[in-house]
Formats: sequence, structure tokens, C-alpha cells
Amino acid sequence: MSYWFRNDNRLPQTRLAVVSYITVGMIALLLLGFWKLEVVDSEKYLQLAERNRIRTMQIIAPRGRMLDRDGRVLVDNYPSFSVLLLRDDAALVEKHLPAIAEGLGIPLEDLREQLSTSKNLSKFQPIVIKPEASKADVAFIESHRADIPLLEMLLVHRRRYPPGGFMSHASGYVGEVSEQQIEASNGRLHAGDIVGKSGLERQYNDILMGTDGMRRVIVNSVGKELGHLLQQEPIPGQQIQLTIDYDLQQAAEQALAARPGAVVALDPRSGEVLAMTSHPAPDPNDFAIRVSADEWKKLNEDPQHPLLDRAIQAQLAPGSVFKIVTATAMLEDKVPPESFTAFCPGYGTFYGRQFKCWVYGKKAHGVVNLHKAILESCDVFFYNVGIRLGIDRLSYYATKFGLGHKTGIDLPSEEPGLMPSAEWVERVFHRKWYAGETVSVATGQGAVITTPLQLARMIGGIAMGGIFKQPHLIKNAQNVGEERFEISEPTVEKITNAMYGVVNEGGTGASLKLAGIEFSGKSGTAQVIGYATRERVGKQRRFEDNAWFVGYAPRRNPEIVVAVLV
Repeated sequence: MSYWFRNDNRLPQTRLAVVSYITVGMIALLLLGFWKLEVVDSEKYLQLAERNRIRTMQIIAPRGRMLDRDGRVLVDNYPSFSVLLLRDDAALVEKHLPAIAEGLGIPLEDLREQLSTSKNLSKFQPIVIKPEASKADVAFIESHRADIPLLEMLLVHRRRYPPGGFMSHASGYVGEVSEQQIEASNGRLHAGDIVGKSGLERQYNDILMGTDGMRRVIVNSVGKELGHLLQQEPIPGQQIQLTIDYDLQQAAEQALAARPGAVVALDPRSGEVLAMTSHPAPDPNDFAIRVSADEWKKLNEDPQHPLLDRAIQAQLAPGSVFKIVTATAMLEDKVPPESFTAFCPGYGTFYGRQFKCWVYGKKAHGVVNLHKAILESCDVFFYNVGIRLGIDRLSYYATKFGLGHKTGIDLPSEEPGLMPSAEWVERVFHRKWYAGETVSVATGQGAVITTPLQLARMIGGIAMGGIFKQPHLIKNAQNVGEERFEISEPTVEKITNAMYGVVNEGGTGASLKLAGIEFSGKSGTAQVIGYATRERVGKQRRFEDNAWFVGYAPRRNPEIVVAVLV
């Protein structure tokens, strides 16, 4: 008799094994998760926990002030508040964005664009969504802290500039740092920083900017501050004292009024800039908060070019002011001799082409020597002198007097101008220099172009006997550069006497004679188009001549030189 026995214990043991394996696996996964949480991601979650109760807020350092030479404040700061958006929780931001846009009066599309442009920043870094908070904005933020815990206010120091564009090209303006500036700063600048964008603000940004501080505060779940943990005070930027004389600057601004042009006043003994203005000019107060893309586009497309600093960037033909270069070269090289005279019937014919004098017809100059040619600005006389000297001698003297290269003023974006030569035309245009081109250059026309600052420095340097100081805007500047080019005393005497005669002996500047002041100078008119073209197109504003005057006082070793372009 056999029996078949069934093993009822076999199946439960298999099930038990499976359950055991699953349990061990789950425990292993939990342990791995705890290890990742406690070890690998501990710093991350510690930061998240800390931010639920501790918040680090930036304290913006005020920029240094700008003072005039007598200590009067030109550029200062005023306190203001910016609105910050906390972006820790993207879902919460998205939920409250429409209410924030409505409450702060910001188009929702603009807010979304700001978030989009900030997507590469750490989400723990707040962004400025409204640079200048109004009283209504402050009230909205404070009254909605419980239901919209995403908004904070940051105390900032806005720039305050003189109104109406006063000295605006020289002072410059500030704005939010660009990506290019951040990359070039070696980690010193960060997104959202306010930096100098032009003028002195940009040139001396490292001095003016200062170092921001910070404070750490305890907040509750709705962002309300409960206490302070730490505060690191900001270090304000250093103030700078300028060489600018406020009263003289104001006189220059008023003299230009609404006319496009520039005025530069220098002390040629030291190189100090006493006044510098360019019109039209933007009001830098408009940039102190944030200029819109439309406003920026409008400024750039304005046909009057308000962003152009004409004092150091307007590269124009110097006209008859250049005759002082031609005259000095003539006397120093003795080519032609000092006794040379020319007959001016109102024009001259050279190389088969007729060149007009600015005075022609019955009032033509007639027989002219050097002194009379400078007083009355006779073109025909200087046509003849230029031909005899040649372009390379003209270029040599002009370059030594500072034309064709930057003056080295402590401002960004200065333009060098151009002084042509035979070598230059060969290098650039791959052709020879034509003798007829020298005729135009000798009277400050043709390819030669200069800035008002260059002409002020040149005339002042010649009157100083060949000492050309580096222009600068910082008072008591150290290591001011200079260029020396020896001009003989007889030449300096003859040139300065002739420029004195321009104003005081019935010359082209007679209307500028000042009682009791040895005021000297040289006028100039630079043509935009030729005489033949002018007759064809008639009078149009865009084809008007550029008028120059460069004057100085006293007659020798002057204390001030002024260049005016209108």
C-alpha cells in the first residue's frame, strides 16, 4: 500500500523568499535615498530650508559724487526703491504674475520677457522688475505680503544730474551692466549692477562705484521680517573733483542754446578742461532709471545726433583755423620766404582748376602778405603757400601740433581726426597724392578733419611756444602728459600778433573784441559742399557750412583757450 504525501510547506516558503527580497530591496532604496538626501544633496536642501526663514538682501553702495573745481556738486545721488521679484518657486511666480503685473502697473508681457531674459540666472537671485517704485507700488507690496510673498523692495541710490542735459556728454550716464561688461570684469560685476556707460561715469567707474554690502534677515512664511542676523555695511564710491568751472560751463551751455555745436575751454598751461559742452544733448536723468528700447531707438535715429559728443567726436574740416598751421610751417621752413606776397582777385587757378577765395568780386583782397592773409583769412594766399610747402611738410607740422591723433583726454570714445599725407593716400587708396589736393588742405578743406578739442589744444600750444598739454577733467591729476615741439620765438611772435589782429585790428573776428582783454583768435568756415554744388542745390540746412572760432587770452602764454563749433 503506498501513500502519496502533498508538501504543503513548499509554496509558502517561496512566497516568503519573494517578500523578503522585495523588503530588502525597498530598505536598500530607502537607505540610498537617505544617503543622497543627507550627504549628496544636503547642501542644496540646507539652502532651501534656510531660505524659508533666512534671506540675504543686497545693500547698494552709493556712487561717488562729482564736484566742480571749486567744490560745487555737479552729480549727486538720491534714495529710491526698486521692486524685486523672488523666483525661488517657479509655480508660485507663474500663479501670481498676473496679479503682480496689475498691482504694479507693468504689462504682463513685459514681466514675462524679464523672466525670460533672466532664465540663466540662479533662481535664488531676485530680479528687478520695476527700477523706481512709486508710493502706490510700496502700498501694494506691503498690503499683499500675506497672499503674494514674492515681492521685496531694495533701497538704491539713483544718480541726480543737472537738468536739461547740462554737461551731459562729459559727465556721462549710468545703466545696468551688460553681459560683455560682466565677462570683462573678472567676476567683479554681476547681473543687475549699475555701472557707468559713457563719459566720466564710464572712465572712472571703478573709483565711483564703491562696494555693495549685505544684510541677512529672518522672515516668516509670508516674507515678513522677524529679525536681523548680520549686516555688512556698503563702502560708498569715492567722489571726484573735476577741472570744470560751473560758471564757465553754464555760460558755454547758454551760448550754444539750441544750436547744434560744441564749446571747449582749456587752460593751455596745465591741460585742465574748464568747460566742455555739446548740443543737442540727452538728459542723463532719463537714463538714471531705465531707458526703454523705443526711447533708445529714437535717440539713435535722431538726425541731430544727440548722443554724439561733438567736442571729442565731431570730425570735421577745420576750415581757415588750419591756416595757422600753414602759416607756422611757412615761417619755420622759410618756404616761401616771409616777404612773400600774393595777388588775390577772388580766385586762384592751379593745375588747370579754379579755386575761389571766400571773398571774391569787387571786394577781393588784392595784394596780400602773411599778416594781412591771417587777418582777412585770404584763401588765395594760403593756396600759394601750400603748393610751395607740399603736403608732407603740412602733414609734418599738423601732426606735431596734435592733429590726426587723439589728445589723450580722460574720456572714452575720443576720435583721432585725420591729417592726410602722401603715405596715407598710398596706403589707403593705393594711388599717388595729387598736387591739387594740397591746395584744399592748406586752407583746412579736403581730407583733413579735426575735433574741437584738438583745435583748442593746437592753438593754445602754438601760443605757448610749442607746449601741448594733455587735456584732462580730473583736478590735481598726476602725470599729465605733454608733447613739445620747438617753435622759434620770432615765429610765435608773428603768429600770435596776427591772431591778435584778427580780433583787434579789423580782421574776421573783429566783432569779438573785448575791452581791456588781449583776446586773440582765428575764425574758420568749413564747407560741407563745393561752390558749384551749392549753386545747384540752393540753401538746405544739411548743407550749411560749419563755423569755427578758436580764441585765447592773453596774447602770449594764455590762461584760457576756447574753441567753438556751430
